[in-house]
Amino acid sequence: DFDDLEASVSQARTTPRGRLRVDVGTTVARLLIIPHLSEFQSRYPEIQIDLGVSDRTVDLISDNVDCVIRGGELADQSLVARRIGNLEFITVAAPEYLQRHGVPQHPRDLESGHRNVIYFSPVSARRYPLEFHKGGEVIEIASPAHLGINEGNAYISAILAGQGIGQLSRFQIHKYLESGQLQRVLEDWKHPLLPIYVVYPPNSHLSAKVRAFVDWVVELFSRNPLLQGESRPA
Repeated sequence: DFDDLEASVSQARTTPRGRLRVDVGTTVARLLIIPHLSEFQSRYPEIQIDLGVSDRTVDLISDNVDCVIRGGELADQSLVARRIGNLEFITVAAPEYLQRHGVPQHPRDLESGHRNVIYFSPVSARRYPLEFHKGGEVIEIASPAHLGINEGNAYISAILAGQGIGQLSRFQIHKYLESGQLQRVLEDWKHPLLPIYVVYPPNSHLSAKVRAFVDWVVELFSRNPLLQGESRPA
């Protein structure tokens, strides 16, 4: 607290410094934050980062976290949130799976004769259905679900291994699409964009180290077109 106060008072003539606790989802950490972290460290050498990596929702106050990067609409309106991107989700499967089970032509085909992989919350265990939008029609396929997984990287591994059909962000899997390890299906049916936010407690706007990290994250996300899907109503 003393370091934050001192940094805030003298920010005009000092470099942001101190220990910064950040919490990030597993996929964003692996594919974006960690590969570019040396850039931030070179720019702000006096900031020491404790990087928490998890798909679990953290309580910023009780867990003593300075800021988080998360996808989805915010439940706690007391926090400060800055929208930094959008994730476009697509429906995919491994070619080997499609050879065995066929290529679905309509979302309802997934209700029989196919194996679906869904994501469930690591906190509440809520199961998220496969969601399809076309025109004004909305279809949710909640069951049968052959497999449920609560961590992003494991979810990708399951789809790559031919466990079934799932929905993943283009940001997560673009290299697998390009290599042919995954194949897109039901392309006419869309999934609502998932907004991505950097979130911090209201008092953290006074902290030079938090402000430095947030500004860097905004810049980092803006440079990646796969994280800037066109915003449209969900």
